[in-house]
Amino acid sequence: MALSSQGDRPEAAHQPVIGGHPLEVQWHGPSPAEAPTLVLLHEGLGSASLWRDFPRRLAEATGCGALVYSRAGYGQSAPVPLPRPTRYMHHEGLEVLPELLEHFGVREHLLIGHSDGGSIALINAGGAPRPGLLGIITEAAHVFNEDLSVASIAEAKEAYEHMDLRARLARHHRDVDNAFRGWNDVWLSPDFERWNIEEYLPGITVPLLVIQGEEDQYGTSAQVQAIVQGTGGPAEALMLPDCAHTPHREQPERTFEAMRAFVGRLTAGRTEGLSQP
Repeated sequence: MALSSQGDRPEAAHQPVIGGHPLEVQWHGPSPAEAPTLVLLHEGLGSASLWRDFPRRLAEATGCGALVYSRAGYGQSAPVPLPRPTRYMHHEGLEVLPELLEHFGVREHLLIGHSDGGSIALINAGGAPRPGLLGIITEAAHVFNEDLSVASIAEAKEAYEHMDLRARLARHHRDVDNAFRGWNDVWLSPDFERWNIEEYLPGITVPLLVIQGEEDQYGTSAQVQAIVQGTGGPAEALMLPDCAHTPHREQPERTFEAMRAFVGRLTAGRTEGLSQP
């Protein structure tokens, strides 16, 4: 399998149909047969392009490959029917992500998830992990809903409808209304008040790095505590001062170095010889 990087916003040669939808996919670095793969899962309003050059830099620094994709409804991937179901992150973690990893022949890998992407990583690791999962890094992941989350998501709705948020997001999404409504409407629905994925944490046995900004406007430190205390494997937390919801952009060097070191510990000696049976 030939994988390539084509700059900060590389375009996939094709859009594989995963979970019934064509998905935008980007690759950086070596193939799954040559080295472990970093699988980057974006936030609730994110896309492959919103990671910017972070995946490429991390792949180069660790010797790993990086698989970056936009979930259905985001980026240049196909739109989805709305409203999304309350269990949309369960669907992504238990069905779509395993299918994607199987499609690309991913072997040893780490999941790196931001916000919704972090929650999806935890669901996958605790419920349907693919063989070869080495570890997980979460940024601002949620395992239950909080009043703070709902209040900030309501503010995002106001910014989208009355300020410039829609225009800024439109640069990264093929169907910006599909992307925003698919996230915002479900989080503000009454049924989502009881959303909780803590049941998946005991089933996670691989090492975890849990990163969150001390000023995260979408979740409190209770999220970090629940993940670290609930996981079935070793976990370490990194709370970043002067940082809100997006550590890899707001504290890029500290976040990058923490991820590089964590990945390095788990992949030492694994970046050569994976092509052998």
